[in-house]
Amino acid sequence: MAQMNEVKKDSCDIIVIDDHSEEEFRKVNREICKDNVYVELEKNKGRSGIRNMFSGLSSKKYLLFIDCDSIVENPLFLKKYLGCIEQAPQVVCGGSIYTKDPPERERMLRWKYGTSRESKPADIRIKDPYRSFMANNFLIERDISGKIRFDERLKGYGYEDTLFSYSLRKAGVRIEHIDNPVVNGGLETNADYLARTDEAMSNLVEMMRSGNYNDEITEYISLLAFYKKVKKYEKSISFAFSLFRPAIVNMLSRGYVNLRLYDFYKLGTFNHLLLIP
Repeated sequence: MAQMNEVKKDSCDIIVIDDHSEEEFRKVNREICKDNVYVELEKNKGRSGIRNMFSGLSSKKYLLFIDCDSIVENPLFLKKYLGCIEQAPQVVCGGSIYTKDPPERERMLRWKYGTSRESKPADIRIKDPYRSFMANNFLIERDISGKIRFDERLKGYGYEDTLFSYSLRKAGVRIEHIDNPVVNGGLETNADYLARTDEAMSNLVEMMRSGNYNDEITEYISLLAFYKKVKKYEKSISFAFSLFRPAIVNMLSRGYVNLRLYDFYKLGTFNHLLLIP
């Protein structure tokens, strides 16, 4: 918020939505947000629902989304986005990075995945602009945000940003990428991240069963595209996963991270959930 001192107060709003957190956190939020737009929700709305609220709370032309666990280190962070606005973009992604030094072993899985798979410079992200979209740090035209919504049918964690970027692509909305990252400061423990992975796989299965998405989404989401190729081996995958899952969970939970094993964990979990009647 310190960077807001360099921006004209009437040219932007700071909007903070508390998604039904515990009272101790609400007290802190009330104090630090007393001069800004602050909304407390009496019921948890979820990641998609809370993002959809923002377009109705601001009258400004652009919205800048930053997750609460993101850390802004660049003192020129806002100025860089303001410079982009002068070019009248539709959507701009700033990127996400992680600390250079690895964390303690109990948080190694999230850090290793993030540094290897998510933390990419703009010149790499722009080669696949839609699949490189991440919702923790992006600028969007408010009118577009009002028309193209995050899918609130997805509950919990996982794939809401992927489906949002897919909707942007279908609508012909341009996504630009710049090097203006936030530091991902919310590293879950290995056990918590595996639980979130289970949530994400459950979301993916429910999405496929809903019939609300066509075959094109299968090619858009890499896990689905790969599963389509190996689906004929679903029983073998199920057997191997049931056999090796305890060892994989033990290894990843203890922080001995092999991302190929983690990929197999995702595939096996998805396959298992899909086979449940």
